[in-house]
Amino acid sequence: MSQSSAPWPTPPSHVPPAPAAEPAAATGKKKPPSTVRNIVEWVVIIAGALIVAVVVKTFLIQAFYIPSGSMLPTLQEQDRVLVNKLSYDLHPVHRGDIVVFKGPEQAAGQIKDLIKRVIGLPGDTVESREGVMYVNGKPIKEPYLGPGITTGPLEPTTIPPNRYWVMGDNRGNSKDSRFFGPIDKKLIIGRAFVRVWPISHFHFF
Repeated sequence: MSQSSAPWPTPPSHVPPAPAAEPAAATGKKKPPSTVRNIVEWVVIIAGALIVAVVVKTFLIQAFYIPSGSMLPTLQEQDRVLVNKLSYDLHPVHRGDIVVFKGPEQAAGQIKDLIKRVIGLPGDTVESREGVMYVNGKPIKEPYLGPGITTGPLEPTTIPPNRYWVMGDNRGNSKDSRFFGPIDKKLIIGRAFVRVWPISHFHFF
């Protein structure tokens, strides 16, 4: 008697590819940064910061401290102010500005740079009568003076071109243009525009 056999199974038409083998992990260690390179980077950073600081101090803004009480009550001794050195390259000097300037020869002393307020401009005639300052024959308002502070007698004085009459707010304790005359514009370092120290007295002028 013949024996029938079952048909062989048909192999699948598509066999999925075997997964790709993962790359072997790198066995090398990361190279540490060069000490020399670190030193060079720090030298460049520090040098750059110093150059920026010098440029700012030389051409833009410089800090000054107040060495005396000649500007009381506006400025106290040991206050710190910032001075804008570009101000008068952009606009004229204005009456009432607080300026820092190199002391003229007549004011030679231990203090190299002085700080005062501009009272008279080139061509103005300044004088003081009965404790009041006059510019071109008209009394000027000086709200920055402390209570009871007045200006001593001053004969009419006409200010030459390119010169400015400056005075301290503490009129009785200030060596200013009454002592050394009007100052040359080239002596002016810049305009004091803000008091930064002490922090509690931070104030823009």
